[in-house]
Amino acid sequence: MAYTTVLHCRECGREYPQEPINVCDFCFGPLEVVYDYEAIGKVMSRESIQAGPHSMWRYAELLPVSAENRVDLNAGFTPLIRAKNLANHLGLDELYLKNDCVNPSYSFKDRVVSVAATKALEFGFDTLACASTGNLACAVAAHAARAGMRSYVFIPADLEKGKVVGAAVYGPTVVAVHGTYDDVNRLCSEMADNYGWAFVNINMRPYYSEGSKTLAYEVAEQLGWRAPKHAVVPGASGSMFTKIWKGLNEFANLGFIDPVETRMHLAQAEGCSPIATAAQAGTTTIRPVKPSTIAKSLAIGNPADGYYAVRVIEDSQGSAVIVSEEEVTEGMKLLAETEGIFAETAGGVTVSGLRRLVSEGVIKRGDLTVAYITGNGLKTQEVVEDAVRPVFIEPTVEAFEKAMAVRS
Repeated sequence: MAYTTVLHCRECGREYPQEPINVCDFCFGPLEVVYDYEAIGKVMSRESIQAGPHSMWRYAELLPVSAENRVDLNAGFTPLIRAKNLANHLGLDELYLKNDCVNPSYSFKDRVVSVAATKALEFGFDTLACASTGNLACAVAAHAARAGMRSYVFIPADLEKGKVVGAAVYGPTVVAVHGTYDDVNRLCSEMADNYGWAFVNINMRPYYSEGSKTLAYEVAEQLGWRAPKHAVVPGASGSMFTKIWKGLNEFANLGFIDPVETRMHLAQAEGCSPIATAAQAGTTTIRPVKPSTIAKSLAIGNPADGYYAVRVIEDSQGSAVIVSEEEVTEGMKLLAETEGIFAETAGGVTVSGLRRLVSEGVIKRGDLTVAYITGNGLKTQEVVEDAVRPVFIEPTVEAFEKAMAVRS
């Protein structure tokens, strides 16, 4: 069963029935799921969690769907890696990486789509759709295939080839739109009113976004039932960032961890940094921008949850960091060379943002820190192609030794 009661508006507080809607009719504020935490507290414990499946569904009571008929590709419960080499390089003692590169379609989006697809079936939809910067398209197509649903994925026409192929292989209808992600999202928002489809990040958004909370639950459990001192998270719409904070506090309110003192840090690339820019300016007013960044998975110029992300930064006494486009690829290479993790451009943003926070003294040597790596580098190979420098030789030992002598 789902331990949810209603949807409520995050702005005016009006309540709505649990339907495929995402915006308040009165003030146009975003809708959010409300839970019966008293009932959850009676059935959920550390012990029940540990006895659950080795996936995000071990936290089913805190998700807005019935887990009985879930659309499940075994997403979640991904590794939390003690990053000793990267920590030594940066001057930290206790650094962990939450590696969501290894999810079924190779990004954290499998978490949110697993929830959205399950809810779509509960509502009786037969078609799953989305507006996407790439990773979401892959996750939607994969979960639709698993559920036996049709799927339509709308993407910017200039998307990385790896992400287009990574979605197309599951058999969706791929619609490439000439424009930015914001243009794609605007189109899909119009279509959601006229087509009887479950657009996971539009009419299903209140349910979909809750899947990101599992990133917080897993980290707290994997750290031995404690929250980190710092969390460094890449920012696009701002939704994942806010839900990690929400998830940590839900665990604290249920008594699974101590009160949360985590400082939340949001990282964005210079070519698309509307949330970080607002946070650094000390305002909650998000000024939309036209994205121009190699970190295309984060290229949302008008972030739906930007205001709420800035509020989380303020509430957690966190910060926002903006990295240059050059630092994006530097961060990808640094992560690969120190920890053997090939992350996409968003991972480069996270690692370079982490490096900046350490160098500026925001994160101290002894602070327990978790950096979120949200997608696989095989999807964005183009940006690090200069790393490919094979040594060509003839098939002889002499040729090898001669080449190595020259190389040294």
